[in-house]
Amino acid sequence: MALSTEEIDLIGLHRARLTKASRNDELMLRYYRGRQRVEQLGMAIPPAMRKFLVIANWARTVADTINSRQQVNYISLPGIEGADDTLRAILRASNAAAQIRMFNLDRLIYGRAFMSVGANESDPKLPLLRAESPRQMDAIVDARREVVSSACRFFIKNPKPAGSAQRQASSATNAVLYLPNVTIWTERGKGGKWEEIDRDEHGLGDVPVFMHLNRRLAGSWEGESQLTDIIPLQDAGARSLTNMQFAQEAHGIPRMWMTGVGREDFQDEKGNLIPQFEAYFDAIHTLQKSDAKVGQLTAADLKNFETAMTLYGRQASIVTGFPARYFGMTTVNPPAEGAVYADESPMNRSIEMQNDEVGVTLGWVAAMAYRFATGDKVSGNRVVVEWHDPGTPTVSQREDALSKRRAAGVLSVEGYWDELGWDQDRQKRERERLDRENIDPYLATIAAKDKANEPANPPSGG
Repeated sequence: MALSTEEIDLIGLHRARLTKASRNDELMLRYYRGRQRVEQLGMAIPPAMRKFLVIANWARTVADTINSRQQVNYISLPGIEGADDTLRAILRASNAAAQIRMFNLDRLIYGRAFMSVGANESDPKLPLLRAESPRQMDAIVDARREVVSSACRFFIKNPKPAGSAQRQASSATNAVLYLPNVTIWTERGKGGKWEEIDRDEHGLGDVPVFMHLNRRLAGSWEGESQLTDIIPLQDAGARSLTNMQFAQEAHGIPRMWMTGVGREDFQDEKGNLIPQFEAYFDAIHTLQKSDAKVGQLTAADLKNFETAMTLYGRQASIVTGFPARYFGMTTVNPPAEGAVYADESPMNRSIEMQNDEVGVTLGWVAAMAYRFATGDKVSGNRVVVEWHDPGTPTVSQREDALSKRRAAGVLSVEGYWDELGWDQDRQKRERERLDRENIDPYLATIAAKDKANEPANPPSGG
């Protein structure tokens, strides 16, 4: 079946949108990797000093710290307490923990992230969940229903080494168009026209691709990178560190001055001139001329660069909500446990808010995966995603708080386990162990004998 005009136009629209975003995507990726080009290094640095550029990669610190604190505890269906066994099997088969980390890191870097659900030919009961690269995927959203109405993934069929698969859509040789009732595989033929290879008339009524937009505003369907605020400060820090290297080379070592001397005063016993650097570092100079003088200039104080970096670190802490120690501002005496937790409160609260938003998208993904596996559709976005606590309380703090709640009768044993961050497999093992501990072989034997000795028709009370 040939592609329709509407389908060809839709592929072209997705391609144009993805190409437009490619330049900013490349910039954000370079900042995350610490490989950005700092346009202005300052007036005091000659162009040749660019090779001495030093990047304090705060962008990676921000993204990786948030990502590391966003850990899914379990995903459950509506009306079911704890993790659903079917969903748990699907997530484990797809290595969902790694997929969610990549999905979340894309969100933080590019401001948008994609997750797809696909059929598993090897085992239809275990559909495949995959994080899709935002540099290869584009989606159009139905604003009223707030669902993806079409999506398209562009890729190079036989990419060369060195990451050709990450090139912009204009270099793609193949495209996969996702529509509510059909998925179409295409390739570029002669003349650059898209030609159909295969299509799957699945009839789902929904696109099996889900997009999450970071920092989305009402009425807008564009995301913003989590690195936006830290980028100017990272550039400023790079300028200061590079300037410091230049100052260290030029003025950090005490300079020596001499008057009343000539080149002939720096000769060895054979009459050969001593190299300048060797003469410079000689501890003792024997000069023959009576008017010769030797002195030393005071080295430059590089403390001002440390002051500048401290200032940038404080600003980075303000705009991100991170503790200042994440940007190199530490004290001689480490803070106490309570102080650490309080210092991290703004960051943890921000991560909890992000968890709420990301959890909605992951809920849609899990519902679609459940539908692929069982054929049952979960109406509405009712799949619940539970997250681990993003904070870092010490073991003693956590145990003390939980034991007090348990003693007051406001926390169940399984609730205690949830607060400890145990996954469902660990909880299942503990349940079985507690059941075995509660069964005393001696008491079980006594109870069995008493039951055997009971009369068939016990006398009624008078």
